[in-house]
Amino acid sequence: MANKTPLSNLETAAFCNQMAMILKSGISSLEGLGILEEDSQNESERTLLALMKEKMEETGFFYEAVSEAAVFPDYMLHMVKLGEETGTLDEVMESLSTHYTREDNLAQTIKSALTYPLIMILMMLAVILILITKVMPIFNQVFSQLGQEMSGFSKGILKAGEGLSRYASVFIIIAAVFVVLVFYLTRTKGGKTLLLKAGYHFSFARNIYEKTAACRFADGMALTLRSGMSPEQGIHLAGNLVENEHFQKKLAECQLKLDEGMDLSDAFRETHIFTGVYARMASIAGKAGVMDEVMSQIAAEYEDDVDTQITGLIAGLEPTLVIILSVIVGAILFSVMLPLLGIMAGL
Repeated sequence: MANKTPLSNLETAAFCNQMAMILKSGISSLEGLGILEEDSQNESERTLLALMKEKMEETGFFYEAVSEAAVFPDYMLHMVKLGEETGTLDEVMESLSTHYTREDNLAQTIKSALTYPLIMILMMLAVILILITKVMPIFNQVFSQLGQEMSGFSKGILKAGEGLSRYASVFIIIAAVFVVLVFYLTRTKGGKTLLLKAGYHFSFARNIYEKTAACRFADGMALTLRSGMSPEQGIHLAGNLVENEHFQKKLAECQLKLDEGMDLSDAFRETHIFTGVYARMASIAGKAGVMDEVMSQIAAEYEDDVDTQITGLIAGLEPTLVIILSVIVGAILFSVMLPLLGIMAGL
């Protein structure tokens, strides 16, 4: 662990797993931090753990310690706070270990699946740039020597290539701005919020955002209900895990219905917090008195569903990109070759 540098999903999962084992063995979280500090082989990691231990000795709360470290994800901080308030910190750390292991596996799957398509895109773009900036002018010279001119689509491609060559510096600046924009949208908190709002205009992205929010909420509800808290308290605490503004509105509406005396499972269904089979599961669980167990199951099902949707999207992306780029290259070549063959045949 590097001091003040955000931890990776795998590092976070490892820390949560170690703390879960320590807490389940009956050792306090303060003693656990001390054990991890003593066993650490890395100086920056040891410094970080010492800082966390000092903060916990000062405040008495594990949440304050992990918050002071400033290297853990917000979701983990909310879950740790919830675990301390409900007395289920050992279960929370174990579930967080599983969660961030899944997150790392998903990230690796996405990375592996995107590597080949990205390489293909870069190679095909390079081919297209060479065609329109280097090859097309040569074909234009051939047409001129034969007493003909390019027309239609091929002439438009030639003009585009001349424009790219003439204003290359401008396009390089635009590409650099695009890279910076992508970094901002994917790496910063403000950028992610902006991306979330933009994503809600697309049904696929909106579906994933909603399921992710429902997954986090169900996971938090399972912990609060298992600890003996009332549904109203559970919704308030578990709702803090959800950063999705649209889902927060649903939770506020659900809270109002509970205040009016509506049953928990009915409130979930009426406000569309859970939909389809998940709403049915919550309804049955409410009648059977096993809501906490079903909430855990719903969270796992939602997480698997999101993973499946994302990997399915990526699997279909690769052949689609290859087809599109191949058609573009083919169209450019045919726009030149067919007229040229016609001219050669008439000679």
